[in-house]
Order: sequence, then C-alpha cells, then structure tokens
Amino acid sequence: MSDFRRIEDAGDLTGKTALVRVDFNVPMADGKVTDATRLRSALPTVEALREKGAKVVLLAHFGRPKGQIVPELSLKPIAAAFADVLGVPVHFAENCGFGPKAKAFVTSRAPRDVILMENTRFEAGEEKNDPALAKSIAALGDLFVNDAFSAAHRAHASTEGVTHYIPAYAGKAMETELDALEKALGSPERPVMAVVGGAKVSTKIDLLKNLVSKVDMLAIGGGMANTFLAAKGVDVGKSLCEHDLADTVLTILKNAEESGCEILLPLDVAVATEFKAHAPDHRVCHANEVSAAEMILDAGPQTVTVLTDAMDRAKTLVWNGPLGAFELEPFDTATVAAAKAAADRTKAGKLIAVAGGGDTVAALNHAGVANDFTFVSTAGGAFLEWMEGKPLPGVDALKA
Repeated sequence: MSDFRRIEDAGDLTGKTALVRVDFNVPMADGKVTDATRLRSALPTVEALREKGAKVVLLAHFGRPKGQIVPELSLKPIAAAFADVLGVPVHFAENCGFGPKAKAFVTSRAPRDVILMENTRFEAGEEKNDPALAKSIAALGDLFVNDAFSAAHRAHASTEGVTHYIPAYAGKAMETELDALEKALGSPERPVMAVVGGAKVSTKIDLLKNLVSKVDMLAIGGGMANTFLAAKGVDVGKSLCEHDLADTVLTILKNAEESGCEILLPLDVAVATEFKAHAPDHRVCHANEVSAAEMILDAGPQTVTVLTDAMDRAKTLVWNGPLGAFELEPFDTATVAAAKAAADRTKAGKLIAVAGGGDTVAALNHAGVANDFTFVSTAGGAFLEWMEGKPLPGVDALKA
C-alpha cells in the first residue's frame, strides 16, 4: 500500500485544476451540518493544493439518491458549512451536472478558488462507473486527488472511473490512512495481534480467514465468540450464536493452527437472563458454566487479563469490533478495560494500535481512548474490506 502517488509527486500546479474526491457524507439536521469532522479532514488536502496554485474542484456524494435529483440531498448546505471550516468562499456548482455547463462554471473561477460540485450520486452513471460520466468528470480538471478512503472500496465514476482519463494521486487524509494500514498489516512490526468482535461470524468470515494467515494472535469477542465456543462443544445457553456455522469455525481454527496463529477465546464471561442494562441477575462465570436460561453479554476479567498479556507480547494491534454489548452497562466492562490497556501501551510507545469500523469507533469513544490509538479509521466498509484482504479499486488506481 506504500507505493501510491502523493500530491507532492504532482509538481507545480499553477494554473491547473485539481478534482478532489472527498467524503462529505456528513450528519445533517434541519438543513445544518451537525458534525464537521469529515469537513475538517479535507482541509490539509485542499490547502496543500491551493498552496501549489491549483483551482480545487470538490466531488462528493451524500445519501442514496440512486441517480435521481433529490433536493433534500443537495450538497448546497455543505458548501456553506465547508466555507466556514476553510475560511474562504466555496463556490457551489448548482444545477450544473457534469457536462458543458459544469465545465463553463469551473473555467470561470480563478486560480486557488474552491468549488463544490453537486451530489455525484444525482448522476445515474455514478454508481455504475459509467465511462461517459467518468470522462465528463475528468474533463473538468487536469489531475484527480482521491481523499475519500471511505469510498475507495467501490469502483464508481468519481472514485475509480475518472482515473482512466487524468493522473491520480492520494490526498492527505487518504495518505494518512494508507500509511497507517501499511503499518498495521502490510509490513507490520511483529508479533501482530488482532481483536475481532461483533455480533455474527457470518458477516466476518472473509475477515477471519484472511487474518489467521496474517497475524500471530487473534482474539475473538462479542457474539462471534459464542459461535466459536459452541463449535468447540461449550454450551452457551440462549446466547446469540450461529450454530450452523460450526463447520466453518472449525475450519478457521484448523487454518489458524496450521498458520501458527494463536486464537484467544473467552475463558470467563458476563451473563444474564435478559438483554438489558444492569440486568438484576447478571454474573461472571467460567465459559463452561453458562446455564440454559442465560446469555453471554461480555467477556470476563480473566479474559481481559489474557488479552492484556497478549498485548504485552505484541508490537502491533489491529482492532475491529467490541468484546461485548458495550452499549449496555455493565456489559461494556471488557471492551473498556481492553481498550484502555491498548491505549496505555500505545502512549508508552510499546504498541502500534490501529482500529476501525463503525461499532469500533463508537466503542473506543465510549472508553475515552479513541485519540490515544495510533490511528482510528472511520471508513467502515472500506476498512473492513482492507482487513479482509480485498482489493480497493479507489486505492489501486493511485498506485505508482
């Protein structure tokens, strides 16, 4: 992942127009942006291009209009919000599409101006990666900069198609993400430990199959761990469990053994008969002592000790998914304790810790340690597909 073209490779951009794919799929309420985090993440790229003398044309999607013009999914309010973040005007290409009218609008702007085009998903050819649309988009500029890792796992006209017509580079946010991922699984410091949690094994089969061949230790938590325990003959009561995946789990365990990957499963668990916060009958017991009426809702303290001991042996940690039902106290205990242990080791310079995925980000924020990891990706699907070892079209197009 380290052999991609960066903005520095583009040379002098005086008089040039840079098309920049950004992630402006931001939370909105009453026509206002409620969280400007993704807008701020675009600043380093936009400012670097303006410093090089380029006119900057931003490309972004918002929501799922499915190729139709949906007024409430217009990027117009986002243009105003980004102007506030950037500190200079952002010219919105209203009702321009990506044809001659758009070209005229872009041409009319001055060097170093910033332009935001309308929602790329208003175009029927965007998600189909239509070559005609990609060519029309490319015609607006001299180079393409992809700064939206979160959209890099889809080959759309504004993420991959455009790269067939003009030179393509990674933006600053994309660069940071790719460099962090390279450190985590591309060419990591070993031993490498992965923590994978979440509800279902069925959603992460490809991930687990890839990781057992890449990492030295794999800790499995959440509902997924119940399926592993059950496959090994443990009675998990009425816990969330995919009993039909027992053969798949046993194959993964066999592959791990052959690859020299140590699998870490819960030794003790927190259980209750009801799925609710502070369930009155919640208790901690050995994984073999779950009654027929109980469900496993978290890992126990012995398990956390095993995980923290493994972190002491590791040099690199990759984390995706919580260890239990962290939304419900006290079943957030293991996730919070393990996350804080990882953060402490990272701050002490003993561990490179990279995490990602929606629930993971929420869990680390809940534990108050998201800022203490080496890198936390908010990319969701793209992060998961990277962990699965799948090609990311938007990234492959940037390779030198």
